[in-house]
Amino acid sequence: MATEDSNLCPCGSKLQFEDCCGPYLMGDKDPPTAEALMRSRYTAYAMGSIDYLYKSSCAKIQREFDADGCKKWSESAEWTGMEVLRTEGGGESDDKGVVEFIAHYSINGKPVNHHETSEFGRIGGKWKFIDGEIAKMEPIRREAPKVGRNDPCPCGSGKKYKKCCGAGL
Repeated sequence: MATEDSNLCPCGSKLQFEDCCGPYLMGDKDPPTAEALMRSRYTAYAMGSIDYLYKSSCAKIQREFDADGCKKWSESAEWTGMEVLRTEGGGESDDKGVVEFIAHYSINGKPVNHHETSEFGRIGGKWKFIDGEIAKMEPIRREAPKVGRNDPCPCGSGKKYKKCCGAGL
């Protein structure tokens, strides 16, 4: 027996699918905001609705669209939710909007957090995905100076690093 929660929309809105992204994916309604389009695109990935991903993209993205690759990725992942971190513009009276989000999914049991900032525009009266930029991770910065192979070992043994804690590296 299915529970009421089994019909929750994959986008994380806590609404039922038919009251959230369902009408957009079925073509009954158009998303009124950039965030609604972003959420519906996540849901399309989660549900394998590749045609929706194509239709909700601008012409440039449509020309580059790899439906087979998109479908394989969609089917290979277990979609576990998304978080909208911020929005800029993208309201019902705007023509441009930005949505920063993290899409959560797993591939082969390994969790992935896809952090992206996406750009949306209203084209012909409908919101379209324009472009996205994946967030770059900050490089790990070492706080202490690097220990050279011939430097004294920082453990205090009096030995050279290469003969002590650095042995085998």
